[in-house]
Amino acid sequence: MRIRLLLLSLFGALPLAAAASGLDQLHAFLRETRAAQGAFSQSVIGKAGKKPKQSSGSFLIQRPGKFRWSYDKPYPQLLVSDGERLWSFDPDLNQVVIKKVGQALGASPAALLAGESLERNFELREGAANGQGQEPGLEFVEATPRAQDASFQKVRIGLKDRLPRTMEIQDNFGQTTVLRFSRFEPNPPVAAAQFRFTPPKGADVVGE
Repeated sequence: MRIRLLLLSLFGALPLAAAASGLDQLHAFLRETRAAQGAFSQSVIGKAGKKPKQSSGSFLIQRPGKFRWSYDKPYPQLLVSDGERLWSFDPDLNQVVIKKVGQALGASPAALLAGESLERNFELREGAANGQGQEPGLEFVEATPRAQDASFQKVRIGLKDRLPRTMEIQDNFGQTTVLRFSRFEPNPPVAAAQFRFTPPKGADVVGE
């Protein structure tokens, strides 16, 4: 009986011993994951009383700075970056907007996941869980941009098993963008062509 109680107490303590802080998990993710792919759902919450805008899609990222972020619902839209340029394609309008990465990334979730120097660009600290319908076991990191002219105020990243599971981005206009990753596969095979985009024939091309 004493041995059984001892074993139970040891195994019961394992989750506590194995738990890693949000910052530890974020650093492990940045260190171990050079590329990732998966699926997401997104809610954009405006000022009080406005119904959240819902969307969903899939993503592929490769650090530093490369990503393919595809919105499937409710309207298709594709964002592609090769680390130098960003293509934004709206199939309904048949329009492509091209910008330099430095001008375009801002607070986009893709840019944050594909970024290389979070600690240089953000002040990072442990964040507390707010407990509002979130996945159990998440550890949070709060990232505040160091730049005075940033287009957003704060980012909260929820991590579990050393991978991002949620992101909350609070912008300067009172909006909060909430992402939940339903699938997050680290280090898949990646082809360079996936981070380039050729405008379709007849598309209206704006920018460089």
